[in-house]
Amino acid sequence: MTAPARILLADDHALVRGGVRLILDAQPDLTVVAEAADGAEAVARARATAIDLAILDIAMPRQTGLQAARELSRILPDLRILMLTMYDNEQYFFEALKAGASGYVPKSVADRDLVEACRAALRDEPFIYPGAESALIRTYLDRARSGDRLPARPITEREEEILKLVAEGHSSKEIAQLLVISVKTVERHRANLLQKLGMRDRLELTRYAIRVGLIEP
Repeated sequence: MTAPARILLADDHALVRGGVRLILDAQPDLTVVAEAADGAEAVARARATAIDLAILDIAMPRQTGLQAARELSRILPDLRILMLTMYDNEQYFFEALKAGASGYVPKSVADRDLVEACRAALRDEPFIYPGAESALIRTYLDRARSGDRLPARPITEREEEILKLVAEGHSSKEIAQLLVISVKTVERHRANLLQKLGMRDRLELTRYAIRVGLIEP
């Protein structure tokens, strides 16, 4: 028998991690060997533990799952990655693929689809959960017929970091300290975010961050 695939599970809700772990550890070919409560901890655990697959929640404190996926893809290019999310969001499906993930699984269907998603990722195959495939293909074909491109990333990775921290309630001074940049640079990024997204204030930025899954309501 071959050894089971070693999995890192990252989600800021302990109950979710516990439930997902029960599902995975019940499989003879899968085992959770490390857990993390945020994206930064996930990266640290992945560096310190021999793992084959990382399952990352998209909306986590300190560092989102997508941010962690981008970093893990750079430092551990052979690591397989799956995203776990509350949000059925087309934009984030494509963002997950660009970040190096094999796909994503909504938490609402994790008990049904996560095991197969893990096995697909370990085979280095993309995973589209049942029900999403027809919608994504339809959207792609509609765009192709009209000459449109796939959805563009509206903001940069740095702007996404700033947006997440703003939505979590941090001041410009706190954000500057966390990201080791100047307050002036933070303010410039905030102004760019408002302009790019067509928004007026912090409240609208926070609503947007919730809608796209950067933070949870």
